[in-house]
Amino acid sequence: MTALGRASGVRVGVRLRSGPHHCATMSIMLSTESGPPPLHLFTCPTVQPDMLNVHLLPHTHDDVGWVKTVDQYYYGVQNELHHGAVKNILDSVISALRAEPSRRFVYVEMAFFSRWWHQQTNATQQAVRELVRQGRLEFANGGWVMNDEAATHYGAIVDQMTLGLRFLQDTFGDDGRPRVAWHIDPFGHSREQASLFAQMGFDGIFLGRMDYQDRELRKKKREMELVWRASASLQPPTADLFTGLLSNAYDPPKHLCWDLVCDHDSSMVGDPFSPEDNADVLIDHFLDVATKQWQSYRTNHIVMTMGGDFHYENAHMWFSNLDKLIQLVNAEQQASGSPVHVLYSTPACYLWELNKANLTWSLKEDDFFPYADGPHQFWTGYFSSRPALKRYERVSYNFLQVCKQLEALAAPAANVGPYGSGDSALLEEAMAVLQHHDAITGTSRQLVADDYARRLAAGWGRCEVLLSNALARLSGSQEAFSICPELNISVCPLSQTSARFQVAIYNPLARKVDRMVRLPVSAGAFLVKDPSGHAVPSDVSPFRDCHPPELLFSASVPALGFSIYSVSRVSLRRSKTHIPQPISQKPGSAVLNIKNEHIRATFNLETGFLMQIEDLEQKLVLPMNQSFFWYKAGTVGQKISQSSGAYIFKPQQQKPLPVSDSAQIHLLKTPLVQEVHQNFSAWCAQVVRLYRGQRHLELEWTVGPIPVGDKWGKEVISRFDMPLDTKGYFYTDSNGREILKRRKKRESRVGENYRPTWNLNQTEPVAGNYYPVNTRIYITDGKKQLTVLTDRSQGGSSLQDGSLELMVHRRLLLDDNRGVGEPLLEEGSGSWVRGRHLVLLDAVGTAAAGHRLLAEKEVLAPQVVLAPSGSALYHPGATRQLQFSGLRRELPPSVHLLTLARWGPQTLLLRLEHQFARGEDSGRNLSSPVTLNLQNLFSTFTITRLQETTLAANQPRASASRLQWNPDTGTTPTPTVPPLDPASITLQPMEIRTFVASVQWEEFAWSHGGDPVQA
Repeated sequence: MTALGRASGVRVGVRLRSGPHHCATMSIMLSTESGPPPLHLFTCPTVQPDMLNVHLLPHTHDDVGWVKTVDQYYYGVQNELHHGAVKNILDSVISALRAEPSRRFVYVEMAFFSRWWHQQTNATQQAVRELVRQGRLEFANGGWVMNDEAATHYGAIVDQMTLGLRFLQDTFGDDGRPRVAWHIDPFGHSREQASLFAQMGFDGIFLGRMDYQDRELRKKKREMELVWRASASLQPPTADLFTGLLSNAYDPPKHLCWDLVCDHDSSMVGDPFSPEDNADVLIDHFLDVATKQWQSYRTNHIVMTMGGDFHYENAHMWFSNLDKLIQLVNAEQQASGSPVHVLYSTPACYLWELNKANLTWSLKEDDFFPYADGPHQFWTGYFSSRPALKRYERVSYNFLQVCKQLEALAAPAANVGPYGSGDSALLEEAMAVLQHHDAITGTSRQLVADDYARRLAAGWGRCEVLLSNALARLSGSQEAFSICPELNISVCPLSQTSARFQVAIYNPLARKVDRMVRLPVSAGAFLVKDPSGHAVPSDVSPFRDCHPPELLFSASVPALGFSIYSVSRVSLRRSKTHIPQPISQKPGSAVLNIKNEHIRATFNLETGFLMQIEDLEQKLVLPMNQSFFWYKAGTVGQKISQSSGAYIFKPQQQKPLPVSDSAQIHLLKTPLVQEVHQNFSAWCAQVVRLYRGQRHLELEWTVGPIPVGDKWGKEVISRFDMPLDTKGYFYTDSNGREILKRRKKRESRVGENYRPTWNLNQTEPVAGNYYPVNTRIYITDGKKQLTVLTDRSQGGSSLQDGSLELMVHRRLLLDDNRGVGEPLLEEGSGSWVRGRHLVLLDAVGTAAAGHRLLAEKEVLAPQVVLAPSGSALYHPGATRQLQFSGLRRELPPSVHLLTLARWGPQTLLLRLEHQFARGEDSGRNLSSPVTLNLQNLFSTFTITRLQETTLAANQPRASASRLQWNPDTGTTPTPTVPPLDPASITLQPMEIRTFVASVQWEEFAWSHGGDPVQA
């Protein structure tokens, strides 16, 4: 057995000898130097410095939807589907904690706890506050949910964490503020998630799931605890996070589970006169487990998670057994010479003991993807499961930011106005629930996925009222505003039935955007006028393949503002509308092209496939073949050890099958757009589109319903093959922010068994090389770079040099036996999916500017709102404003306005983000620090006071502090907090700065005839 510690300041010795109830006991001598604990740790239990301290962590893991809906889990109904009753759990736990003062408990999910809290009496609430003050009820993580880390966008992660942490701060003050992140169930762990947690002020994180090979290796090397350096741009230790890998996921040790849902584990009977007496056996087993676990860790402290999914509905059963365990080990066993001390503890108290050890810890700089829990069992399918829900979530994030911005810009008039009462709270909570690791992942049952969508829809309804109130206030005009949520399938009743209507386009970015607007219309010609009354060019696409005609025009929208365009049906000679006709290719031609000022795309007429992209300005030419393929999944009746399912990707063969060897094509050209329509099969089609002035190629794909009549499940990919020597490397984003380098083997070269920190025994060459793609994936040969941006989270890889693939849809006939209990066999609207891939060809030195700025525009796209012509003024004497900007000056391109939201009656929450990584842009110097002046920046309010906070806005930055850790690469002093000057706010690459701003809203002078801003 090796020594406990390896660093100076720690002396540890171990001696083994026989004991009366255990084959071996340990003698431990340890000394260390440490300062006084932070204030919140004065409530931690007493430990024994010369013994092995086993920290018992009573906890429950309460999924916010999975096999049952959120409400079903909370109230404990439909238990025949899955046992879980969160209300009963919290009632029972609080009663058990009040009954015995030594007991402690850990709780995580604020979506459940906040609901329970608001249903309690004042007396119960006061009792809970006292438990929190005493440190006996500890909140870990504290987000609305325990979010997924693969399919989530960083902005949505920040929002859901802010929502939960604000509830805790408002309810319990600093006593309730979580110090430890607790991600025990997500299926792999992203580097960006760790960076965000560090910036939120967490002292560390505990993880439950990790690759089975990585876990075993770390246990042997005693590297189950480490420092995770989670950013290549932020100055250490800003994004450093101490990381603990739990020994048994998040479950109790075998035979030591004392819950209603445990499998046949016996309660502890300490009665020597009873034939059921089992105390000695269970205590020996416990000591053996503790000894074995301790061999994988480095201090004289270990943790055991005593709980699991929806445990503690009968908390007395759990705690009474744990009470006996602690009493028997600490009294009888220690009296017999056992060096083991057992105590009720919490994650924060355990972490403090590790910190006091003052050790040097190994450093990790990559992530924990992909995750496998056994051979051939890679959890990479959920990166793409339920693509319709993933898109709905991404669009809802977009709409939520629009609503929160308008709520901030229009002041209380947004919440109560001519259209009724509206707010962003319901959508904010629904979006927070969607970040749960069984929601956005697509790993819930169908009835639960439907409930998630229902929650989003309800939130949209409240936000639409808010949006209408705000637009009326800011434009001075009461319109019958409406949103067309089905524009992606060319359905919008107002534009399709009205001869005259208005189109308001709101831009949530802090810079002006030009955007092509597409609206389904009835046949005819149309006159489109901009806010100044000038006619703008427009096109009407013809009716084809059951798709209605679409009106197309280019709109220009100011920063953080709107432009209102008018549309009228007119005779053809009065319009500036071009009505295109299909173009036939000349006989004998082998190729056809679409192009604009910047790009030319060439298609092979024989196959109908895209065969080449050219950047005309940079004179870059890249041959390419893009088409659709499918991996064969399991079939009904097939006897296999593992099948693809909602979680797991397990193709039956490494080589995918083509959807078709060729595509029927149709060419459409107008002055504003050129399109090639490709039909690969009855269930797979694509439009390759190039707008005027556009610097990327748009591929709009439509897949589904995927046929399964041949009894094979199918996992459909879009694949790009190019002659690029990529040396086995490709790159994916981490939750939409920093980029990670990935590696796949080259033929006849070493590398297939590669992970950055360990040697992989690869059992699945395809699934084991899939990674989450939240917004982009790219490959490069060092000169050219081909980037594909996604409109939702997907799984992707580069399995061969020069090849890049993204999984767009999956339909499966078998369950993967990970608890859902039904196959991923979507019916109805979820079976038919439309999406977009945006393709950028660029030189390596300038590629970052292209994909960073384009991703920002796609994630926060302009919101299109329609209204019939003819409306009343907001109030008598008001002046209509057809264009508005919430900013007096644009922000520079390297700066992203991440958050602008109401925080209190007279306060706003403001987040500013440097969206470029250090050194990634050599063309426009966009990776350099940038300094902003926030004074007189906004047009509808003035900032009167500014307080900087940590990322989740629950601590003042000036007084926030974290435990410091020593990585084996050397310690780095914590950067000093710069003085706060609203006239000089500097952002370093990838830095996010968060502020609570006291504001005074301006009088809406423009409603009385004034002009608010320069349009």
